[in-house]
Amino acid sequence: MQSFSNIKLFLLVTVFYFSNNTLFAQNLNYSQIENNLKKHISFLSDDKLEGRLVGSKGEKIAADYISKEFKKNKITPKGTQGYLQPFSVKKNIVNPHGSDTDAHAVTIVGNNIVGFIDNNAPYTVVIGAHYDHLGYNEFGSSTYRPENPNKKPQIHNGADDNASGTAALIELSRLLKNSSFKKNNYLFLAFSGEEEGLLGSNYYTKNPTLDTSTFTYMINMDMVGRLDTIKHSFVISGTGTSPIWNTTLKNVHSNLKVKFDESGTGASDHTSFYYINIPALHFFTGSHFDYHKPSDDADKINYKGTLQIVDYIYNLVGSLDNSGKLKFTPTAQDTTAKVRFKVTLGVMPDYLYDGKGLKVDGVTTGKPAQIAGVKRGDLIIKLGDTIVQDMQSYMKSLSQFNKGDETKVVVVRDGKELELQIKF
Repeated sequence: MQSFSNIKLFLLVTVFYFSNNTLFAQNLNYSQIENNLKKHISFLSDDKLEGRLVGSKGEKIAADYISKEFKKNKITPKGTQGYLQPFSVKKNIVNPHGSDTDAHAVTIVGNNIVGFIDNNAPYTVVIGAHYDHLGYNEFGSSTYRPENPNKKPQIHNGADDNASGTAALIELSRLLKNSSFKKNNYLFLAFSGEEEGLLGSNYYTKNPTLDTSTFTYMINMDMVGRLDTIKHSFVISGTGTSPIWNTTLKNVHSNLKVKFDESGTGASDHTSFYYINIPALHFFTGSHFDYHKPSDDADKINYKGTLQIVDYIYNLVGSLDNSGKLKFTPTAQDTTAKVRFKVTLGVMPDYLYDGKGLKVDGVTTGKPAQIAGVKRGDLIIKLGDTIVQDMQSYMKSLSQFNKGDETKVVVVRDGKELELQIKF
C-alpha cells in the first residue's frame, strides 16, 4: 500500500503533467496506463510475430494475446467462437514485383477479436482498431516497394501501424470496465485484414454479433503512437458524421492541438461503420518516414503521447455518457483512397498541416521529387496545370501522370515561389 506522501506526490505529478485539463483525471493512474501501453506495443510489434500479416501465425499469436488481455480486463467474449470472429474472403492482391495492374486472387483467412461490456443500456459505443500489419510485405503495399526485389524480405513490425491503436483499445477496455460511465454498453473490436482493404471491419458490419441499430457511435484508432513532441497535434476525422461532434470535441479539455476533418470515409476501419450510418471518428497522430516500412518499431513510439490520446478518448466517451443515440449525418466523401496512381512523386505529406497547398514532411531519396530538388518543409502549390489546394487536389493531379511524363511543380520555400522540373 502506498504511503500518504507517495499518493500526494502522484496526484501532484498528474496535475502538473496534464495541467489539470482532463475531466476525469482523478480516476486514472497515468503511470500504469503508460506502462501497459508500452507492454502491449512491445509484444505486438516484436519480431516473433513476424509483422502480424492477416492469416499468418503471427496474427494468431496477436489474436491470442488480445483475447487474454480482454479476459484479464473482464470483458465478455462477443465473437462467434469466444472472442474470435473468423472470416474468409477472396481478394485480388497486386504483385509488388509486377506492373500496377498485375494481380492474382488469394483466399484470406483472418480473425476479428470481439469483446463486450454489457451495462444493460439501450445503446452501445463501438471502439475499434486493426491489429494486423504487412508481415514480410508478401501482398505488397501501395506505399512501399523494395528498391531491390531480390533483397531478403524484412519483417514489417507495425509498432505505430497499428500496435499503437490496438494497445489503446486494450487499455480503454480496462478503463471503461472500471469507470462510472454506465449509461452505454461498450463493444471492443480488434480488426484483422485492414491492410488488405478493411476486410475485418467490412466483414463485421455485414455479419455483426450485436444489433447494429443499437450502435450510437464508433471510435477508430489507427496510428496513434507518433504524436509530434513539438507540435503536440493530431487529427480527428469524421467530425461531420454527427452534429454533436462540433460542440462536444471542442469541449474536451486537452493540451493537445487537434485538426478536425469532416469526412466520414478514408483508408481505415471507421469507413465500414460510416457506410452503415453510424457516426464514426478516426484518431490519427500523423504519418512518418517509417510508415509501411520495416523501421516502424517500438523504440520510436511516443508513449506519453499515446497515453494522451487514450486520455482524450476516455474523456470524450465520458462526456457522451448521457447523450443517448447520436444522430448520423452523411459527409462529403474522401475520394483519395479510390484514386489509382501509375507514378509517385516520392514525398511524405504533413497530414497535420491545415493551410492551403501540400506541405512536404519528407522526401524519398532517388524519387522524382528529390531528384528535382524538392525539400522537406516545401509547400507544393501547383503540380502540372493543377493548383494544389489540399491533399485531395494533389492526389487527383498526381493520378493523371504516367511513367516517363515530365511536368513542373511549384513550391514555396522561405517565402519565395520556385518552379522545379519533374520527370516521373
